[in-house]
Amino acid sequence: MKFIFPQKVLFKHCDPAGIVFYPRYFEMINDCVEAFFDEIGFPFAVLHRNAGVPTAQIEAVFKAPSRHGDQLEIALSATRVGGASLGLAFLAKCSSEPRFTATATLVHTDVQGRPEGWPDDMRRALTNYIRSEQ
Repeated sequence: MKFIFPQKVLFKHCDPAGIVFYPRYFEMINDCVEAFFDEIGFPFAVLHRNAGVPTAQIEAVFKAPSRHGDQLEIALSATRVGGASLGLAFLAKCSSEPRFTATATLVHTDVQGRPEGWPDDMRRALTNYIRSEQ
Protein backbone atom coordinates (compact mmCIF):
# COMPACT_ATOMS: atom_id res chain seq x y z
CA MET A 1 0.00 0.00 0.00
CA LYS A 2 1.15 3.56 -0.72
CA PHE A 3 0.25 6.84 0.91
CA ILE A 4 -0.24 9.62 -1.65
CA PHE A 5 0.41 13.22 -0.68
CA PRO A 6 -0.57 15.98 -3.13
CA GLN A 7 1.76 18.99 -3.10
CA LYS A 8 1.33 22.10 -5.19
CA VAL A 9 4.63 23.87 -5.81
CA LEU A 10 4.25 27.29 -4.24
CA PHE A 11 6.20 30.50 -4.75
CA LYS A 12 7.94 29.92 -1.39
CA HIS A 13 9.42 26.66 -2.71
CA CYS A 14 11.16 28.31 -5.68
CA ASP A 15 14.48 30.02 -6.21
CA PRO A 16 14.96 33.12 -8.42
CA ALA A 17 15.19 30.85 -11.50
CA GLY A 18 11.60 29.72 -10.80
CA ILE A 19 12.42 26.10 -9.94
CA VAL A 20 12.14 24.31 -6.62
CA PHE A 21 15.16 25.02 -4.43
CA TYR A 22 16.28 21.51 -3.46
CA PRO A 23 16.06 21.90 0.37
CA ARG A 24 12.35 22.62 -0.09
CA TYR A 25 11.90 19.03 -1.30
CA PHE A 26 13.05 17.87 2.14
CA GLU A 27 10.38 20.09 3.71
CA MET A 28 7.82 18.52 1.35
CA ILE A 29 9.01 15.04 2.38
CA ASN A 30 8.59 15.98 6.04
CA ASP A 31 5.09 17.35 5.33
CA CYS A 32 4.29 14.04 3.62
CA VAL A 33 5.56 12.05 6.63
CA GLU A 34 3.52 14.18 9.03
CA ALA A 35 0.37 13.72 6.90
CA PHE A 36 1.08 9.96 6.71
CA PHE A 37 1.27 9.61 10.50
CA ASP A 38 -1.96 11.59 10.74
CA GLU A 39 -3.59 9.21 8.23
CA ILE A 40 -2.60 6.10 10.19
CA GLY A 41 -3.99 7.54 13.42
CA PHE A 42 -0.87 8.91 15.11
CA PRO A 43 -0.87 12.68 14.52
CA PHE A 44 2.39 14.42 15.35
CA ALA A 45 0.58 16.84 17.67
CA VAL A 46 -0.24 13.88 19.92
CA LEU A 47 2.74 11.61 19.16
CA HIS A 48 5.34 14.25 19.99
CA ARG A 49 4.00 14.81 23.49
CA ASN A 50 5.66 11.59 24.72
CA ALA A 51 7.82 10.39 21.85
CA GLY A 52 9.40 11.44 18.58
CA VAL A 53 10.18 10.15 15.10
CA PRO A 54 13.25 12.09 13.97
CA THR A 55 14.85 11.45 10.60
CA ALA A 56 18.17 9.66 11.09
CA GLN A 57 19.08 9.34 7.40
CA ILE A 58 17.78 10.80 4.14
CA GLU A 59 18.95 10.55 0.55
CA ALA A 60 17.43 12.00 -2.60
CA VAL A 61 17.91 11.84 -6.36
CA PHE A 62 16.54 14.75 -8.35
CA LYS A 63 15.23 13.61 -11.72
CA ALA A 64 13.78 16.80 -13.25
CA PRO A 65 13.06 20.34 -12.07
CA SER A 66 9.70 21.35 -10.67
CA ARG A 67 8.29 24.83 -11.25
CA HIS A 68 5.93 27.18 -9.51
CA GLY A 69 2.37 25.88 -9.94
CA ASP A 70 3.29 22.27 -10.67
CA GLN A 71 1.03 19.72 -8.99
CA LEU A 72 3.26 17.06 -7.45
CA GLU A 73 2.10 13.72 -6.15
CA ILE A 74 4.42 12.29 -3.51
CA ALA A 75 3.99 8.56 -2.93
CA LEU A 76 5.28 7.19 0.39
CA SER A 77 5.76 3.50 1.14
CA ALA A 78 7.52 1.71 3.97
CA THR A 79 10.49 -0.44 3.05
CA ARG A 80 10.97 -1.96 6.50
CA VAL A 81 9.77 -1.66 10.07
CA GLY A 82 12.60 -2.47 12.47
CA GLY A 83 12.72 -2.55 16.25
CA ALA A 84 12.76 1.26 16.55
CA SER A 85 13.49 2.26 12.94
CA LEU A 86 11.34 2.78 9.88
CA GLY A 87 12.59 2.75 6.30
CA LEU A 88 10.62 4.90 3.88
CA ALA A 89 10.73 5.35 0.11
CA PHE A 90 9.33 8.35 -1.76
CA LEU A 91 8.55 8.95 -5.41
CA ALA A 92 7.41 12.41 -6.49
CA LYS A 93 5.81 12.86 -9.89
CA CYS A 94 4.17 15.66 -11.82
CA SER A 95 1.66 13.99 -14.12
CA SER A 96 3.69 10.92 -15.07
CA GLU A 97 7.14 12.58 -14.99
CA PRO A 98 9.33 11.61 -12.03
CA ARG A 99 10.73 14.66 -10.25
CA PHE A 100 12.61 13.05 -7.35
CA THR A 101 13.04 9.83 -5.44
CA ALA A 102 14.16 9.63 -1.84
CA THR A 103 14.75 7.18 0.95
CA ALA A 104 14.75 7.95 4.65
CA THR A 105 15.14 6.23 7.98
CA LEU A 106 13.07 7.45 10.92
CA VAL A 107 13.65 6.32 14.50
CA HIS A 108 10.97 6.09 17.17
CA THR A 109 12.35 7.73 20.31
CA ASP A 110 11.24 8.29 23.87
CA VAL A 111 10.78 11.77 25.30
CA GLN A 112 14.53 11.97 26.07
CA GLY A 113 15.38 11.21 22.43
CA ARG A 114 16.59 7.63 22.97
CA PRO A 115 15.49 4.91 20.52
CA GLU A 116 12.41 3.06 21.73
CA GLY A 117 10.57 0.18 20.04
CA TRP A 118 7.44 0.91 18.06
CA PRO A 119 4.26 0.44 20.09
CA ASP A 120 2.34 -2.59 18.79
CA ASP A 121 -0.58 -0.59 17.39
CA MET A 122 1.75 1.77 15.54
CA ARG A 123 3.85 -1.14 14.22
CA ARG A 124 0.68 -2.77 12.81
CA ALA A 125 -0.35 0.48 11.11
CA LEU A 126 3.13 1.00 9.62
CA THR A 127 3.38 -2.60 8.40
CA ASN A 128 0.29 -2.04 6.22
CA TYR A 129 2.37 0.33 4.09
CA ILE A 130 5.31 -1.98 3.39
CA ARG A 131 5.72 -1.97 -0.36
CA SER A 132 5.40 -5.29 -2.09
CA GLU A 133 7.67 -4.49 -5.04
CA GLN A 134 11.16 -4.76 -3.55
